[in-house]
Amino acid sequence: MAETAFSGAPQNVGSIQSTYMAQVQRRRLYGGLTLLIFVVLMVSGFNIADDRNAGGFWDGLHQIGDYPADVLSEAWEKRAELPALVFKYFPALIETINIAAVSTLLGAIGGLFLSLHGTRGLAKWPRLIPLFRRISDIMRAVPEIVVALVLIFVLGGGPVPAMIAISIHTAGALGKMFSEVSENADLKPLEGLVSTGATWSQRMILGVLPQVAPNYISYALLRFEINIRASAILGFVGAGGLGYELRNAMAWGPGRFDEAAAIFVLLFGTIVFFDQVSSRYRNRLTEGQAQ
Repeated sequence: MAETAFSGAPQNVGSIQSTYMAQVQRRRLYGGLTLLIFVVLMVSGFNIADDRNAGGFWDGLHQIGDYPADVLSEAWEKRAELPALVFKYFPALIETINIAAVSTLLGAIGGLFLSLHGTRGLAKWPRLIPLFRRISDIMRAVPEIVVALVLIFVLGGGPVPAMIAISIHTAGALGKMFSEVSENADLKPLEGLVSTGATWSQRMILGVLPQVAPNYISYALLRFEINIRASAILGFVGAGGLGYELRNAMAWGPGRFDEAAAIFVLLFGTIVFFDQVSSRYRNRLTEGQAQ
């Protein structure tokens, strides 16, 4: 009987090995087919976009450096005026930062509401968890520029449409990230608060937020970096701020390229500055939490 068991062992090992190799080959086949489909879609999509473009991509590829060269050459010729131009557009930069800051604050508040009501074990109305999650999905699925264009048509140009558009997208994105953090929160403090008769708001404020606050703030700072870029981009569609001034300077063409260069310098320096400051504070928060 023991001999039968030992004789059957090589057969079992052989069958397991053959099954494993068949699965590996199947995965490789599926992976190759997926890659092939991706390449075909990319090539076909590029050809369609190239055909519908005003000028062919390959025909204009050799001119890709002409515009930056014109901007840099004119900016270098008028380099003595660069500090004055930076000072001139500084108020527009403040407007861009204000748009990003207010949008981040409103989006963080909305994301906090969506995350606490869309997290299992924490939601006040468990049956509505799918509803809050779908709302969060929709809010972050629609690009800011689409919402901004609609709001500009309704409200007119200015920083308010940009602020609302970025706030909506930020609330959806932070709602998703906050929810993932909240799912890892320890529920034992909540059980203790429930035994004392605490309300749902008191349980969230005293039992959940102290645990997740460092990650919440870290994600909010990360979104603030992103929102600075988004507010500058939305300026191109008439939403005000530094992007609006940059569009005007670029639209005039030669003669105002020095202003475009000054705005580029101002915007680039601002983004780098806030990236460094935000990264520093986010590292402090995460390291403090780890300790």
